Amino acid sequence: MNDIVIEQLRSLRLSPFANALELQRQQPTTFNELGFEERLTLLLDHELIERENARVKRLRKQAKFRLDAPPEKLNYSIERGLIKSEIAPLIGGNYLQLKQNILITGKTGCGKTYLACALGEQGCRQQYRVRYYRLGRLLDALIAARVDGSYTLLMNQLSKVELLILDDWGLEKMTARQASELLEVIEDRYQVNSTIIASQVPVKEWHQLISNPTIADALLDRLIHNSYKIDLNGDSQRKNNLTLSDH
Repeated sequence: MNDIVIEQLRSLRLSPFANALELQRQQPTTFNELGFEERLTLLLDHELIERENARVKRLRKQAKFRLDAPPEKLNYSIERGLIKSEIAPLIGGNYLQLKQNILITGKTGCGKTYLACALGEQGCRQQYRVRYYRLGRLLDALIAARVDGSYTLLMNQLSKVELLILDDWGLEKMTARQASELLEVIEDRYQVNSTIIASQVPVKEWHQLISNPTIADALLDRLIHNSYKIDLNGDSQRKNNLTLSDH
């Protein structure tokens, strides 16, 4: 009878519940004094926790982050200009609830990508759908999708992602066509979902990165309006890590 119950639970895709039940049976002195509902509550809690962990793992895989960036390891040293009290609400996810954007700027190697991925990782933990792209690759994907007929599908996917991370913004000047494609993406997301931009170019110079000034006005208006701006300072984190590893 015991084996039948375990098999039934697994057939119902309640494997964590079944595993927890087996554990209770292996430790009777620990659980026998508990009432039926108390033991059942423990089993259900285990099932729910395992389901949540599995969903976070799946969301993290779908996000395709460039870096493994636990938010607990963020460097809040004074010289970086990253203030913990200001980042805490973002880690809490309030900007996602308010559909706001985050613009991260700073010199090469100062940790922009890590911060963006850390916020994305926290978004996954809070069970939001997240997707990371290097901007150049997203632009290439949009243009290719026009050719192979998958454009509508890709646009639908991008519009439904609750947090879109665009890294390496400003490495190259955008053509009018590229800017137009990106405007379509941002237009669909405006005040609906959040976007994080990471760039080594100051925000005030972004307009110069887009060859068509009319598109630049429309695109930047939607990105910059009601956004959080984080300007990172300090030496290259990659250089610092290399120096530390040499000692």
